[in-house]
Amino acid sequence: MLADATSRTELVSVVIPTFNQADYLREALNSLLQQTYKSWEAIIVNNFSTDRTVEVIESINDHRITWMNFGNDGVIARSRNHALSKCNGQFVAFLDSDDLWEPSKLARAVMELRAGSDLVCHAERWFGGGSRDRIVRYGPSSRATYESLLLNGNCISTSAVVMRREVLDQLGGFRDDPNFVTTEDYDLWLRVAQAGFTISFIEDVLGSFRRHKTSASSAPIRHLNAELSVIDDHFRARLPQGLKEHKRRRALAYYTAARTFSKDGRMLDGFRMFASSLKMSPLKARTWAGLGVHLISLLPNPLNRTRRD
Repeated sequence: MLADATSRTELVSVVIPTFNQADYLREALNSLLQQTYKSWEAIIVNNFSTDRTVEVIESINDHRITWMNFGNDGVIARSRNHALSKCNGQFVAFLDSDDLWEPSKLARAVMELRAGSDLVCHAERWFGGGSRDRIVRYGPSSRATYESLLLNGNCISTSAVVMRREVLDQLGGFRDDPNFVTTEDYDLWLRVAQAGFTISFIEDVLGSFRRHKTSASSAPIRHLNAELSVIDDHFRARLPQGLKEHKRRRALAYYTAARTFSKDGRMLDGFRMFASSLKMSPLKARTWAGLGVHLISLLPNPLNRTRRD
């Protein structure tokens, strides 16, 4: 079957939630319009933006793009689920309004889904945010089992995912628990793996993830608390037998937050996160090493001292 087939079963529904990101949204939509795979529809869910978002959407004359205003009360899962209720495609892709796709993204992903995968995730270029660009490859498949995702953390990116609509229908979409905000995708991937669906990965870079201060994942404490909520929810069925694993997994979440604070120069917050991690899992060599590097960075750098002649 051709990649550009126009039958209903070959349609890809692209879910795009947005809020006050007009300029980024324009770039995201342009990357969608450049797809070599033409059988798609886009559903934009606008959380009543107050910038030029509506102007940007209405400036694009393409019948495949529809949009609606929808108040999500700060819970992006509600916007995504609302879009899912309007989807007509056999496959669903997620494009956050500040991210970008390569032209071959949908064609490559659909090829993998036709081969038998239920969810496909590709590599991304991370850019912006004052840091160097870097390539992030997700997975591999051995890391995308339920056990590994729960114990070792997320290895899937939302804007890099294309999946079968029937999977989302069976699982009920994203859970819109306010405590999960910024990690509602992690919870969904856990449930996809737990249900036994096939998750595969594409090594090629088919999209770009934009880092910036207003992105949902840029607030470490909020993200940490959301991750802990997802972890606690999934571990309830494993307690009390899984108490040690639960503590180790929570320690990993604190360690990740500590590394983020350390990179951002928030040294006191970083120290607190390292201490919390070690309290839960005191024998983790990686955490002690991270704390050591963090403490060394607090020492005065003699190379930065002004020479006095």
